[in-house]
Amino acid sequence: MASTMLPISRLLLLLLQTLLLITTIEEFSAENETQFFNTPQVSNFPIASNPTPYSLTKSSLLTSLQYPILSKSKVVVFGNSTLSSANKTFALSFFSPNGDKSNWYLGIRYASIPVPTCVWVANRERPIKNLTFSSLEISGSGRLVVKDPGNSIVWSSTNTEIGVDVQLLDSGNLVLLTQGGTVAWQSFDYPTDTWLPGMNLTSERVLTSWRSYRDPSPGSYSLRLRPPNYGEFELLFNGTVVYWRTGNWTGNGFINVPEMLVPYIYKFHFIDPFKPTASFGFTEEPLDNGLDPPLTRFQMDVSGQLQQFTWATQTWNMFWSQPENKCRVFGLCGAFGVCSGEALRPCECLAGFNPVDEPSWNYGDYSGGCRWMAKDGESCHERGDGFDKVGVVSYEGSYFKSYRTTLDDCQSTCLEICSCIGVNYDGNSTVCKVYYGSLSNLKNLSSDGAVGEVFYLRVQKNLKVEIKKQLSPVVLSASIVGSVAGLGFVVVLVMVLIWRREKKKKEIKEGVVQLQQASNLKVFSYKELHTATRGFSDKLGHGGFGAVFHGELSDSTVVAVKRLDRPGGGEKEFQAEVCTIGNIQHVNLVRLRGFCSENSHRLLVYEYMPNGALSVYLRREGPNLSWDVRFRLAVGMARGIAYLHEACRDCILHCDIKPENILLDSDYNAKVSDFGLAKLLGRDFSRVLATMRGTWGYVAPEWISGVAITTKADVYSYGMTLIELLGGRRNVEARRSEGGREGGGEKTDSWFFPPWAAQQIIEGNVRAVLDDRLGCTYSIEQAERVALVAVWCIQDSEAMRPTMGMVVKMLEGVVEVTVPPAPKLLQALVSGESFCGIKADSGIGLSNGSDFSGYNTRLSSCGSESSLGNGSSLVNEIEHDNQRSSVAFTDQG
Repeated sequence: MASTMLPISRLLLLLLQTLLLITTIEEFSAENETQFFNTPQVSNFPIASNPTPYSLTKSSLLTSLQYPILSKSKVVVFGNSTLSSANKTFALSFFSPNGDKSNWYLGIRYASIPVPTCVWVANRERPIKNLTFSSLEISGSGRLVVKDPGNSIVWSSTNTEIGVDVQLLDSGNLVLLTQGGTVAWQSFDYPTDTWLPGMNLTSERVLTSWRSYRDPSPGSYSLRLRPPNYGEFELLFNGTVVYWRTGNWTGNGFINVPEMLVPYIYKFHFIDPFKPTASFGFTEEPLDNGLDPPLTRFQMDVSGQLQQFTWATQTWNMFWSQPENKCRVFGLCGAFGVCSGEALRPCECLAGFNPVDEPSWNYGDYSGGCRWMAKDGESCHERGDGFDKVGVVSYEGSYFKSYRTTLDDCQSTCLEICSCIGVNYDGNSTVCKVYYGSLSNLKNLSSDGAVGEVFYLRVQKNLKVEIKKQLSPVVLSASIVGSVAGLGFVVVLVMVLIWRREKKKKEIKEGVVQLQQASNLKVFSYKELHTATRGFSDKLGHGGFGAVFHGELSDSTVVAVKRLDRPGGGEKEFQAEVCTIGNIQHVNLVRLRGFCSENSHRLLVYEYMPNGALSVYLRREGPNLSWDVRFRLAVGMARGIAYLHEACRDCILHCDIKPENILLDSDYNAKVSDFGLAKLLGRDFSRVLATMRGTWGYVAPEWISGVAITTKADVYSYGMTLIELLGGRRNVEARRSEGGREGGGEKTDSWFFPPWAAQQIIEGNVRAVLDDRLGCTYSIEQAERVALVAVWCIQDSEAMRPTMGMVVKMLEGVVEVTVPPAPKLLQALVSGESFCGIKADSGIGLSNGSDFSGYNTRLSSCGSESSLGNGSSLVNEIEHDNQRSSVAFTDQG
């Protein structure tokens, strides 16, 4: 009997131990599954804890009762270690966007550039508070997990297949691979705010902005394919309000994105458009010279804009963004916030309001809006509220009750109700609307000339701090002594400030006198120009550098006043650059008459051009120009630009040649405007590039490819403008075509004119390109010459483009103009092929040696160009190298 009980007791003991182990394992939550390993999998960093030979899960324990093989976790990133892609372009590591190291996130960033740029974040909703012992691991269940120092899982991949290895690809895609080498999970299927080449967006994959520039948690703005048709993209606020759309896909681009018709380095792919399985992505084409294409990305910015960036030398250049006007982003400034459109801080609070969350406002998150500047515990009746006349506004989020009464009674009714925020009053109909709730998406329409009901905002008028009526003698004496001492300090401080201000005024006055002696420019006060422009009320237009207003000086001289949006540099730097521009005078350049540099105001005063910009005449419904005028404009533009490039003491690149910057005087002579402003507005070339957003049709390929920029970039833009002048139309414009996607109706798409025009010109069919409004009243010899020059100017390789001095001679007939080769970029659009980039010929700077800090192209660009001499001739040297031809423009002296 005893011998029988012994095996039974051992069996019961074993069963009890098993039950205890299973009970212990069940206490581990699924979220906090703990994985251990036999040996370290990553070197060069300390291991968080002592190795343990078991993975303590129920399934692994039950399996171990039958099999001796145990599951392991594999450490990928630990602490401050990094996983890099093979080409070192991208790196995966923990980072802290706050700078104070209070929150840590696992993210993918660019590792090959000096500007920290994150493209993907894993645990964007659950930051880690301490980097020490934090890790990314492949768990025993084959998933990627991010763990904090307490071994808690803060993020996990969602794959069902078991992953055994992880790689960061050269494309920036983090992939988890199975034992067989297939992809179990990849980060490209779960984008955050950045869209990289090779990544596809689908009905389930969207871009979502960061909350702020220092908070990667999901923000208010997103980009998605628009359901239920999935044939276009849309931008949304809070996933519900649409505030911008691309328009439907036409087969080669979206209706509202004509820039897609100029491919440059991009190739777009739309699989299954207008279906739930739709998938849209883009790739980069390799450059023709064998160099890698520049880094590029699209980003859903915290401002609500979708932005496209390309890397050039030391900075990201933004070439495109939508909506172009930040104030068209829905809900950007929150409740009681108004959008001003300023680049650095587009939102501000209404009078009497403060930001709800000041730190968030400083980091670009304005969604919290603004609130009353009220004292704690004070009722609305104690504040002594009043009203500020805001003007004609549009807004969301409030409701109102209507009355017929006077304005005074309307406002009195509002003041009696604490929840009232303001009133609308129509003086003609005497209709009063009393508003309640909050105002969001607030826009002032008065500045745009809108008329209607005027909004009066309720604001606090009594913000004085009350002083207690009874004070003790000691407190009273201390107050008096302190007040006297404080008053003395204030008096001294005021005297010092007055002395410094007078000294600065004296220095500025001396500088102004010297400036007036060195140039013919007049220095205006801000008050003078404010009066001359009638408070900047008559707006002539708005360019990349600022708005232009009609003005009349005290001597009745009519002028155009440009108010710079983004003034760069200090007072002395501004005056020095203005002096340089003021001394540049040519019959085909708009003359600068004076300027204002007072406090933060930077204004330029130009001679007035009564016939406006060339762009006005490039519309079918606009006025028509005769051929004689068009030819005179073509030559005049060329002479003006050539003067900037070759005749000035310092070579000046314009960087923004387009019809909007070609003005016409009273005799319809061409006047190039905005020259020198790229240099004037700052030493950072990204500001120059930002002015060309939406004008890709004029931008030379080298701007995109990141090679050195010379005056030949202006030549390219001139050529594109010349094609528009010939055709009497814009290069990118909508057209009506037969047949829709469904139903066979008409649809509107966009057409890029230069590819077709260049092909016709090369084939000798110039008449097909010319504006049909000209009829037969033109010189065919001049038209052919202008057309051939235009195609020479838009060659892909800058070495094949003539200098502007040579262009003048070609137009004047001094130099014979031969038939140019078809530009590859434009030819690709005609034939349907992919353009592979620009050719970097020897002798042209392809390195980053061109120093653009300070826009000092006079030192780095002009030296690479052919010099002009007497008896110029055009020499075509055609070398057959792998069926490629290279045409060089030189001058014989």
